[in-house]
Amino acid sequence: MDTAIHGKVALVCGSTSGLGAASARALATEGARVVVTGRRADTAQQVAAELPSAVPIPADLFAADGPADLVAATERALGPVDILVLNGPGPAPSRADELGDDDVARALDLHLRPQRELVARVLPGMRRRGWGRIVAIGSSGIDAPLPGLAVSNVGRWALAAYLKTLATEVAADGVTVNLALPGRIATARVAALDDARATREGRSADDVRTDSRSAIPTGRYGIPEEFGAVVAFLCSGPASYVTGTALRCDGGMVPVL
Repeated sequence: MDTAIHGKVALVCGSTSGLGAASARALATEGARVVVTGRRADTAQQVAAELPSAVPIPADLFAADGPADLVAATERALGPVDILVLNGPGPAPSRADELGDDDVARALDLHLRPQRELVARVLPGMRRRGWGRIVAIGSSGIDAPLPGLAVSNVGRWALAAYLKTLATEVAADGVTVNLALPGRIATARVAALDDARATREGRSADDVRTDSRSAIPTGRYGIPEEFGAVVAFLCSGPASYVTGTALRCDGGMVPVL
């Protein structure tokens, strides 16, 4: 399949590791010109150097001017953004019955505030050009809230609601808005969550991972490249009629359609 994104400018947030890096790699392989960004300049430089066509732009999206500075730097380096992949760190495990006002604010600060500002800064150009792709790396927790991740569940639901609403408003302008939802993908983040669960339950991490694999119909964790391929498809030309949807990559783990 010709993804028809050769030469498109793709800004991939949180792309120095994990699912963000896998998404950046998949887009670069399809010919997109990719901005690799994260807080650490040395890591961004290293990841970008491994891709066919990429530039590193370190950024802190949680700083006051972080989103604005990142978009401006991207436009100076490569031109207007055609593809925006939203991605950010996952918060620490938390319980719903222990959430306070600060936790709710943190959920929105992590998963909605910088993402909304990034969209606001690239969307007008996408609409003028009649083409754009916005994809958020979310969580299967928006389909089935994940136990012990209350802050994450709240924040990601808020982002999903915003993006679903946005999708209906910009579809006629040639801009699609979607979410890609990972299940148990073998990343450092998932390994850390497994380790935290093992500590809480007084078990070994290997036992926890064995239990997790048993709940996945494919019988294994996914690999980042499989998830990156899903993101690349949602960003492609042939996916122009796919918008306002959340596509899971979870090996069949979530027990709903």
